Amino acid sequence: MNFLVDLNNPVVRECILKLVGEEGLKVIRNMPPGEVTDERISEVTGVLLNIVRRTLFILYENRLASYRRERDTNSGWLTYLWTLNMDNIESLLTAESRKLLKNLETRLEFERDNMFYVCESCGRRYLFETASESSFVCPACGARLDFEDNKALIATIKKRIGEIESRIGARA
Repeated sequence: MNFLVDLNNPVVRECILKLVGEEGLKVIRNMPPGEVTDERISEVTGVLLNIVRRTLFILYENRLASYRRERDTNSGWLTYLWTLNMDNIESLLTAESRKLLKNLETRLEFERDNMFYVCESCGRRYLFETASESSFVCPACGARLDFEDNKALIATIKKRIGEIESRIGARA
């Protein structure tokens, strides 16, 4: 590998997978060092050229790859020479963590602001309003709905928010 990033790290791997998928990960793992054309990358990795190009452009948009253009003086064709630069992976992970943090904070507020009832039979969860409108009978299966104490879920969400906040603080 021609860059310093641990693709075996589950957080990094998941971030890359989310960005470019399994085939894209294969491109990154097997990309030749230095400047290389997309055609050469396709040959070396065994990944279809259109997938290689898609992967490279996604990496470029996320500042994880760069390219240099050369014009063939005879034909006038442009050749793109690609290089991986995974130095930006930390800021990408931080941005993803911030998105997750925002979603968890929204979920925490939703859990705090509402009361829930759950069907022990089918496992569906309903807001109080829906449960009361159906006389606390599951609209899906007809079983009784029971109050759900969501304090444990709220505690879990708070804990996860704290973990992310400390990790982001360490990176920022």
